[in-house]
Amino acid sequence: MKNVLIVLTSHDQLGNTGLKTGFWLEEFAAPYYVFKDAGLNITLASPKGGQPPLDPKSDEPDFQTEATHRFRADAAAVTHLASTLRLADIRLADFDAVFYPGGHGPLWDLAEDPHSIALIEAAVAAGKPLGTVCHAPGVLRHTKNADGTPLVQGRRVTGFTNTEEEAVQLTKVVPFLVEDMLQANGGHYSKGPDWAPYAVVDGTLITGQNPASSELVAQKILLALS
Repeated sequence: MKNVLIVLTSHDQLGNTGLKTGFWLEEFAAPYYVFKDAGLNITLASPKGGQPPLDPKSDEPDFQTEATHRFRADAAAVTHLASTLRLADIRLADFDAVFYPGGHGPLWDLAEDPHSIALIEAAVAAGKPLGTVCHAPGVLRHTKNADGTPLVQGRRVTGFTNTEEEAVQLTKVVPFLVEDMLQANGGHYSKGPDWAPYAVVDGTLITGQNPASSELVAQKILLALS
């Protein structure tokens, strides 16, 4: 049986707005069931461990999908999510693939977290599929290749677009814009239409543009594992 690690944010403050953030429900639920239905063993981790914060906006009726409804009705999955392991205690050797859901939270904690940075660098170096979706490509911000160059330099990548960030009116709130960061680090950034599914594969690095891309990224991870 293949083992997949899902890494979630522990950050719940949306900058200085006084509003809450966290992970985006669809971006967790859709891949969770892609992996589960394929028979993968799923481990959940976050910087602080325990219950990761859910972005309350992602829980609103307009953002529900088949996967989020399934998750809400799945007591075992809800319990699983409430008891994530501490990222510092995770060993990459135990896993065949790694996936990061987005939501705005990762821009503050996982992008800067030394354990996350080391995990990503090791996963890419070991040729293990690494998937990130929406804001989660932000976790690649400080990652490096063995020669010290930015990990995304020369690689094909995507992530939440500047126009999508503008549409949710958080351009001035986020610590950095995912699209700008990926380009500044030398990534060959591309994008599809705003809010439509779009994913890019470069070797074992798999990135998705927005919430609608999360299932697609998970499916591409399965393909890479096979």
